[in-house]
Amino acid sequence: MAVLRKCARPMLSSVFVVGGLSTLRAPARVAPAAEPVAVPVAHRIPRLTENPEQLVRINSAVQVGAGVLLATGRLPRVAALALAGSLAPTTLAGHAWWKEKDPERRAQQRTHFLKNVSLLGGLLIAAADTHGKPSAAYRARGAAAAGRKSVRKSVARHR
Repeated sequence: MAVLRKCARPMLSSVFVVGGLSTLRAPARVAPAAEPVAVPVAHRIPRLTENPEQLVRINSAVQVGAGVLLATGRLPRVAALALAGSLAPTTLAGHAWWKEKDPERRAQQRTHFLKNVSLLGGLLIAAADTHGKPSAAYRARGAAAAGRKSVRKSVARHR
């Protein structure tokens, strides 16, 4: 399974690194399409700029940084979550197929939208991957159960 992870992570992250670098170099190209989604998101997050071009740059930087982290296996679960978070607004802004009037363009955008939904699924699997080890939540529940058992024993001894 380790070999699979070492191969799959760079494959999954490649689209984010390449796309993020491309958009980082020319954010003005996609800023108009991002504006209807990016600006309302920025309104809800304090101290976040409302400039669509800057928001596109931030999103691109997240995609490049998290993509490199995922590809190299460094903080892979956090990186996958960051990529999933950046993919949602990108998909809604860039591939709103339901707004397209032209049937051919609509079909094209729907394909891209579904591709991104598929990527999102892969990222969520990567974010949940614990390498076969118990998750933090599982270990916390085990520690809590052990603590309760220890307290019960201690209370029983002092009665």
